[in-house]
Amino acid sequence: MNRFVVVLTLFMVTGFVGAVSAAPLSGAEALSERVLGSPDAPVTIVEHSSLGCPHCAAFHRDTLPEIKEKYIDTGKVRLIMSDFPLGTPALAAAMIARCAPRERYFPFVEVLFQSQPSWARAENPLQALAQVARMGGMGPGDVEACLQDQELLNGIRGGAQKAQQDKGVDSTPTFFINGEKVSGNRSFDFFEEAIEKHLN
Repeated sequence: MNRFVVVLTLFMVTGFVGAVSAAPLSGAEALSERVLGSPDAPVTIVEHSSLGCPHCAAFHRDTLPEIKEKYIDTGKVRLIMSDFPLGTPALAAAMIARCAPRERYFPFVEVLFQSQPSWARAENPLQALAQVARMGGMGPGDVEACLQDQELLNGIRGGAQKAQQDKGVDSTPTFFINGEKVSGNRSFDFFEEAIEKHLN
């Protein structure tokens, strides 16, 4: 099956295929915090992630759905996504995801992770990313404007640099569970034990 047919199918499954009615987000609005879950959740997981990282993709594919079902959807955990892009294609992917309307951010992230081989290993990653974005409803002009947004670019780079300097993030994925650092992709059982410790 054509790789872009696969991407289109992924967007259809998430329910976010079609035209975006709102203008793409930019600057400070695009850089605002992206959170899954209740703001009142007793446990906060901050995920420092690169959209081009296979281990991050594995976490989103294999582990996050279980965390979401058991803890995020029940109000016990909130997840904050923090961009730590490794390489230019991952940086471009992070910018595109943040330019999407807020309600489309996490569906975009999931599709970008699931379609990672189709753009991260492409001869022209930016062109491949633009095709993915178009299937999610962002026009060529939207993608171009997003990738030329200097404030967004500087904000993502600055956030990653701050995470490295202040929190010792040096690889992806890196998680902080109520401030406790966890490096690398871990099993659901690991996260379950760590979350339950903080809940208790």
